[in-house]
Amino acid sequence: MTIISAFITNLGKYNEGELAGEWHDFPTTREAIFRTFEEIGIDGVCYEEFFITDYDCEAKGLSEHLGEYAGVDELNYLASKIESLTEWELEAYEAAVEAGDYSTDIKDLINLTENLGCFDYMPGIDGYYDLGYYWVEESGCYDTKGMGSLTNYIDYERFGRDICLDEGGTFASRGYVRNNGDNFIESYDGECVPEEYRVFSMPRQKEPEHSASRQKVSQNRGAR
Repeated sequence: MTIISAFITNLGKYNEGELAGEWHDFPTTREAIFRTFEEIGIDGVCYEEFFITDYDCEAKGLSEHLGEYAGVDELNYLASKIESLTEWELEAYEAAVEAGDYSTDIKDLINLTENLGCFDYMPGIDGYYDLGYYWVEESGCYDTKGMGSLTNYIDYERFGRDICLDEGGTFASRGYVRNNGDNFIESYDGECVPEEYRVFSMPRQKEPEHSASRQKVSQNRGAR
């Protein structure tokens, strides 16, 4: 399953006025990224640097938080972590990304996959009225039966707005999300990508033909 598609571009050729790039899907393998580098001319000699000009992501809103110079190992790490999320967790992740508390950089985005418990996600609630109605009528926090006809005078929208402001919550594209105050643990430090997610592989330098010819000549002379 493709979680992140990135358009990888040869920086050296771009600076020379030539667009040499390919879409590459993550999660990926060392062999696959090697082939993409070969196709766009990243050879480790004349051209070593690359950048990413565009993204297409499975998780809504994720593209906006990924940079031009993201590393392929980190992208593979992030894509692999997102791939392991359940459908419900993916929705909560998207909402948390939109909330913006932990989406500053790719390190945050990776750590966020393991800290979804720090957020309360309420799907289908997309405005103050819905939020207020939920807390009054559905949460069980209030005895609406005991209120009797007084419930007819409740301003759900105003109540929901006050709750949202008090909690510092955010209305995302799929629902309402709030930080519940649990401790956010950064297991990834932004530097050491775990070995199982490392796929960066620069194309091997090809031996010049004249070098091979000299080697054959040397061997022939040695045979004499």
